[in-house]
Amino acid sequence: MTRFGRRLAVVAALLGAGSGAWGAPVLAAQEHAAQQEQAAKQAAGQIDIVHHLANSHEVELPFGIVWHLPEGWKIPLGTAANGQPRFLDISPTKHLVYLVLAAVIVALTFVLSARSISRAQAAGRPPKGFAGAMEATALYIRQEVILPNVGPHGEGFAPYLLTLFFFILAMNLLGLLPWGAAATGNIAVTAGLAVMAFIVIEVTGMRTLGFKGYMGTIFYLPHGLPGGIGGTFLKVLLLVVMTPIELIGKLAKPFALAVRLFANMTSGHVLVLALIGLTFLFQSWAVGFAASALATGVMLLELFVAFLQAFVFTLLTSVFIGLMRAEH
Repeated sequence: MTRFGRRLAVVAALLGAGSGAWGAPVLAAQEHAAQQEQAAKQAAGQIDIVHHLANSHEVELPFGIVWHLPEGWKIPLGTAANGQPRFLDISPTKHLVYLVLAAVIVALTFVLSARSISRAQAAGRPPKGFAGAMEATALYIRQEVILPNVGPHGEGFAPYLLTLFFFILAMNLLGLLPWGAAATGNIAVTAGLAVMAFIVIEVTGMRTLGFKGYMGTIFYLPHGLPGGIGGTFLKVLLLVVMTPIELIGKLAKPFALAVRLFANMTSGHVLVLALIGLTFLFQSWAVGFAASALATGVMLLELFVAFLQAFVFTLLTSVFIGLMRAEH
């Protein structure tokens, strides 16, 4: 089987829960083949960029230590039409580990910062150090990004949007650490964040505008249309044209959020690995130093992008919520 064929078989096995059914023995065999291919590439001095970017059931640690995550956590879903078993694989993966780690870091950071700020306020002095920096950052995002875009009485959305910003930021920064992984480089993670944003946006519109007002965001008709037979015909024509556009617009917002975050976080890592791979390709000290300098510059740019993408995701979500709350 060719290398493309082996990878295609692995992808098909991972999607078996939805499309039906390769089964555990075939999946294990294909994963073993992929591991053998990776070992052969390492022996030949090659770098498999896809291996370092893709999700897996292994977490790489310093000094060559590999943490093998448990596998086989599968929920049976019956059998497919061809009689093969179907299942939903919920086994933990590398990106899940770093996603949970980011959530724990964000929770501990703000719990400890809140306690430090409370002690400083009780002593009658302003907070200093890391706690003061976190308070200043949270206040800036709240006052300059969330409230102006969400609109009047938007304080209730601040906890969700602040959590969104710092959670995405933590996941982005974890991907810049040695042996780390960016969970936001997984389209499933960014899609999950986008789906949650979509639910918040649409539920906000239903609660703010009411049923009739919310339906107006789907079946949109501009004000001031003429009456009579001509006006009725024009309304029907506009509904036929505008309704699909409005529906596409609703779906395009979360799609853009998911793809933008995923693409920006993945492209930077691909570029860094490609530059480092030049050293092994040319096997030259001069190329190695030049590639390392370029990779360092890209990593510094990635640090800026980590903050920027968390900011942009939060900003656009705030804007979409504010637009939905406004009357059309």
